[in-house]
Amino acid sequence: MFFIRFLVVLLFSFTSNRIPVFSQQKEILKVEIQTSEKSKKATISELHKYEQLRNKKVVSLFIILIVILFFLFYFFYQNNQLKQKIKRKDIKQRILLNVINAGIDNQEVERKKIASFLHDNVNSLLSSAGLHLNVFTTQNNINSEEIQKTKAILAEVHDLLRDISHDLVPALLVRFGLLYALEDLCERNSNSSIVFEFSSTIPTEKRYVEKFEMKLYFIVSELFSNIIKHSEAEKTTISLIEKNNRLVIVIHDNGKGFTTKKTKDAEGFGLNRIRARIKKFKGSFTIDSKPNEGTKIRIKIPLPH
Repeated sequence: MFFIRFLVVLLFSFTSNRIPVFSQQKEILKVEIQTSEKSKKATISELHKYEQLRNKKVVSLFIILIVILFFLFYFFYQNNQLKQKIKRKDIKQRILLNVINAGIDNQEVERKKIASFLHDNVNSLLSSAGLHLNVFTTQNNINSEEIQKTKAILAEVHDLLRDISHDLVPALLVRFGLLYALEDLCERNSNSSIVFEFSSTIPTEKRYVEKFEMKLYFIVSELFSNIIKHSEAEKTTISLIEKNNRLVIVIHDNGKGFTTKKTKDAEGFGLNRIRARIKKFKGSFTIDSKPNEGTKIRIKIPLPH
């Protein structure tokens, strides 16, 4: 009995000593759990903030990418529009040049036909009529004032038609070539107000393709007309050389000149026709001029083969 009591007392003593220890461990465990939960909540909050920041960066990059793509699209669109505009302008210019050149070619063909008709037919008929009239007056010993006036009128008409024929297609150009014709053009345009001087390093007897010579002759003739009408020059020189398989024509006058920056705005149909002719031969046409310092025109055209 005593032994049982002893055991009960011993068990109670052991149990009472262990209770505080378990209690402390429980409190520590609670604190650790609370700390772990706070740490977990803080980690989750930090992860949430990081996720928000990353989403903002992604959205910002996406917006920047859209803006860049928009500007790139706009740039390519404007570039394409500019190319289309330039292409349309080139097509219009080519069509205009073709129309001008076609008109010029037709005019030159008609010039040649009319000149040939006047020279070979009308002038020949007038010469024949004058000859028959001379024979008739000589055989019949007639010296009438009316016949003399008739002879004078026939001679005047003959000279007028010859001049018209020469203006349409100069006989020198057809028979002897460009150089002779241009030298004659200088002589015929020179007068007391203006002198045209001709110089060339090319042999005078050299001939080019007939169509090439005709076009160049009429180009120079038109430029001479512009100089006479507008330049107020006293002296004009024209020089011809062959250089690097090109024919170079330089025309220089000592007239009043003009501002070349405004040349294209002030160009009439005459200069446009000249540019069209030269461009057809794949040549170049430049004008260098200053007020009160005269004008220099340079034409470079590949030599025909």
